[in-house]
Formats: sequence, structure tokens, C-alpha cells
Amino acid sequence: MGCWILNESLSVMLVFSWLGVNVYLFIDTFCWYEEEESFFYTRVILGSTLAWARASAVCLNFNCMLILIPVSRNLISFIRGSTICCRGPWRRQLDKNLKFHKLVAYGIAINATIHIVAHLCNLERYHLSRSAEAEGLPAALSELGDAPNESYLNPIRTVHANPTTELLTTIAGITGLVISLALILIVTSSTEFIRQTSYELFWYTHHIFIIFFISLAIHGAGRMVRGQTPESLLLHNVTFCRDHYAEWKAAAQCPVPQFSGKEPSAWKWVLGPVVLYACERMIRFWRFQQEVVITKVVSHPSGVLELHMRKRGFAMAPGQYVLIQCPAISSLQWHPFTLTSAPQEDFFSVHVRATGDWTRALCEAFGADGQAPEASRSRPRLAVDGPFGAALTDVFHYPVSVCIAAGIGVTPFAALLKSLWYKCREPQTQPKLNKVYFYWICRDPSAFEWFADLLLSLETRMSEQGKTHLLSYHIFLTGWDENQAIHIALHWDETTDVITGLKQKTFFGRPNWSNEFRQIAYNHPSSSIGVFFCGPKGLSQTLRRMCRLHSSADPRGVHFYYNKESF
Repeated sequence: MGCWILNESLSVMLVFSWLGVNVYLFIDTFCWYEEEESFFYTRVILGSTLAWARASAVCLNFNCMLILIPVSRNLISFIRGSTICCRGPWRRQLDKNLKFHKLVAYGIAINATIHIVAHLCNLERYHLSRSAEAEGLPAALSELGDAPNESYLNPIRTVHANPTTELLTTIAGITGLVISLALILIVTSSTEFIRQTSYELFWYTHHIFIIFFISLAIHGAGRMVRGQTPESLLLHNVTFCRDHYAEWKAAAQCPVPQFSGKEPSAWKWVLGPVVLYACERMIRFWRFQQEVVITKVVSHPSGVLELHMRKRGFAMAPGQYVLIQCPAISSLQWHPFTLTSAPQEDFFSVHVRATGDWTRALCEAFGADGQAPEASRSRPRLAVDGPFGAALTDVFHYPVSVCIAAGIGVTPFAALLKSLWYKCREPQTQPKLNKVYFYWICRDPSAFEWFADLLLSLETRMSEQGKTHLLSYHIFLTGWDENQAIHIALHWDETTDVITGLKQKTFFGRPNWSNEFRQIAYNHPSSSIGVFFCGPKGLSQTLRRMCRLHSSADPRGVHFYYNKESF
């Protein structure tokens, strides 16, 4: 528990701060509408559901203000690059931007549900107070507005009105319905199952947020929730006149109360973030116009496509990622890919695995099926936005780093290992990083082929430079057939590995992470060790648990800091 607090204390503090603001806004608004004199007559008809609707609306506005900030990639990259403002634990919070985005989305969904239920109750109470069976003060209030020079309180103006019809003929009702449908589509298409099986569906439905925000901004324009005007409060003493409602039109001391709708405020909450996000999109449009030259296309086994590109003014750091669009496939979709080249190279590259409709279409367009286009002019145009910072850019900020990849998740580490090699070649450069443990778990032996070449090159060059101690790598194969097992057994005694060609032999099966972390902690006592992972969620949870388990409760002991690639 102590290790978890040391690692996650700042995250917990930020989450509780967000919760605290939500709770404060809800309670403060709820109490105000329960006690405010100008809404006394409104409460006579609606009861406490008025306060429930308004309190949840304020929290909804607050969370809608926050929801776009975590996905403003340029802003986050700018903050990440500002080392004065963002160091250590604060820097790691930027890597959890999507988690915070999801957390705020849950807040929006919960408050929207409360708001909808409360207003449905309000609509029914408006209808009942306007019915023929209504009597007393609620009936008197509902009849206001029928005579000249009177303002209404109850938006349902006829006795036999249908609540559903009334709902669908007002600005608040129509925009509320649009907001609800948009939110349902966005939330249901954001599940992990949908994102994995149909990323395109997730991408398109997520952009309904534009309709959501437009409807939110004009939702309050109908001014359905009405309260007594300040001028009317001066002339009409609620405490006295509420018991003399039958004499309102006759008694001078109790004139007919006047009502007005509350000024809409949602647009004030979301204007800043919407402008910020619009700037993000303008930057993307500007980058879309910039020419991207494709210098090399390589088709690797296991359906992996490697693209080498150049772009004027493009500057990157190891571990960053870019967004790529192919107008020939889709003029709207942008997909994230980690850069696999080093900053010292005169090009930047990405590796693409055909896993979805868009990536399969891209691989086919570039001939990843083995029939690559001969002329560069036959290749489709690509647009590149970025680069953007990610968790893996912090690898060089630790004295010891543990890099763990599963399957195609190895691509981010290609740039890191290349950059590590280039740093070793520069004698004047003394990086803070002095040890890297690299783990790669893969199911298909053919997937090793393209990355094994890089590891073999690093192994050879570091051996020549006398720096073999800098990199320790462990490759695990989790899937093989009987023929492969026989072939491996026959060549086991050779000096190089039969699968990868490396001096380090491939391990078969899955790593015992407890033993691996225990050994690393033993080798580096009193060290801050960064653990970086790119791969499936299940393994991520295991590694996070290992970091907590093997970190020392003593601040002077060894500490593992978990970082997961996410974009």
C-alpha cells in the first residue's frame, strides 16, 4: 500500500480534486435553488427536482469544459516540452490524459442522466399542475400568462397539452433530445470491444461531439426554467402573498408576480476549450497541406508495412508518435502510429500492421501483399500531423529503464534503441540512462524477422564499442508448432539463436515477471527505474502490479515507475 501511495499519490490527488470540484458545484447549486426566493414559486410546482436538474446541469457544464483539454495533443506536447513547468510526477500525469478524458466522460454521462431524469419529472409536474384536476397554488401559478400583461411560469399553456408534443416543440426539448442521442452514441461506441473490432466506427461516432457541443450551447436559449424577476420580488412579497394567491389581481400589496427565464450559460463554460480545440484542428489542417515525400516502402512478414518519409521542418524525439491520413482511403480519418526511426536519421518511419479496415487498405495501397508499386508516383499521398509526445519519450530520464513490448507493440522501442545506439557513438554525450532491459513477447516467429535485424546491428556495434553492458534484451516466443519445435531442438547448441540469429537465445513461454523484477531490483538498489510498456491491457495490469509489489516503501530504496504507451 505504501508503494502504491508513493507512485500514485499525485494521480489520486488530482482525481480527488476533480471530484471535490464536482461535489462542491453540485451541493452549492442545489442549495441555492432550494433556498433562492426568486425560485420559490417554481419550487411550488416542481419541488426538489428543480434543484436536481440545475445542480447536475452546472456539473455537466464543468465536465464539458474539461473533456476536450486532455485530447488537445499540441497543448499536451507543448507542456511536456516545457521542462521547467513539467517535471517528474507531473510529467507522468500527461501520459494519463486519455484516462482523465474517460473519467470526465463518466462524469458527463452521470450528470446528464440525473439532468434528464429530473427534467422528465419536471415535465410531468408541469403537466399535472396544468391539468383540470389541479388546484390550489400550483394551479394558480400555471394559469398565469393567460391574461394580458402577465408572464407565464408553467411552459405548458393548455389543459389538454401532450407532454411529449410540448417537449418536441421547444428549443430545450429538441436540443436535449439531440444531446442525449449524441451522448449515447459516443459512449456506446467508445467501449474497448468497439475500438478493437471497428476503429472506424469509434472514430466517426466520436466526432458527433461537434453536434453535441452546438446543441449544448443553445440548449438554454428556450429559457424553460423560469424564476421571479428582481423587480417583481420588490413589489410582491412571497412570504405574505403565497397564502393570498386568490387576491393577487385585486390586492395592491400582492400584484401578479412576473417571471423570466434564466440566461443560458453553457456556452460560457465551453467557449474556451472549443476555441482551443479549433486551434488544434487549424494546426492539423496546416500540416495537412505540407508535402510528405515517401522515400522507401518495405513489406515485412506478418502483414507489417514499413514506410520511410521526409517532411520539411520535421523534428522528432524517440518515443513520439504521429497521426497519418491517406486521402485516397478516407479524407477524414487520422490514425496514430509510433515513430520507429531515430532523430539522427535523415527520414522518419512508421511500421503499420494490417489489423483493421483502414490499415488493411493502406497496406494494399502500398503493396504490402508482395506487389509493391514500382513508381513512386503510383503511391497514394499521405498527410502527417505531429509529432506528439508520449510516455516513452521519458526513457532517457531514468538511470535504469525496463522496456517491455508485446507483438507489434515493439515498434515504439525501435526508435529508442536506435537513438540509444547513436548516443553511444557520440563520446561527448553522456546520457543519464546507463542500463536498458528490453523484453519482447511475441506469438509468431516470423514477426521477429524485421526487428531482429535491428537488434543484431545493435548487438554487433555495442560489442565493438565495448558497451554490451548497456543493453540487456530478452525475447520470448509464446507460440510454435511441432515442426518449429523440432527445428529449434536440433539447432539449440549453435552459437547464435536459430530464430533471431542473435547471440542471446530466445526463451520459450512467458516470462516470470516476479522473478524478473526481483532480479532487476537486486541489481539496482536505491535506483529509480522506469518501466515502459506497449501492448495489451491484461499484461499492462500485471506489470503495474509488479511495479507496486517490488518498489520499496523506503524512499531511499528501489522504485519502479510504470509508464504505458497510449494515444
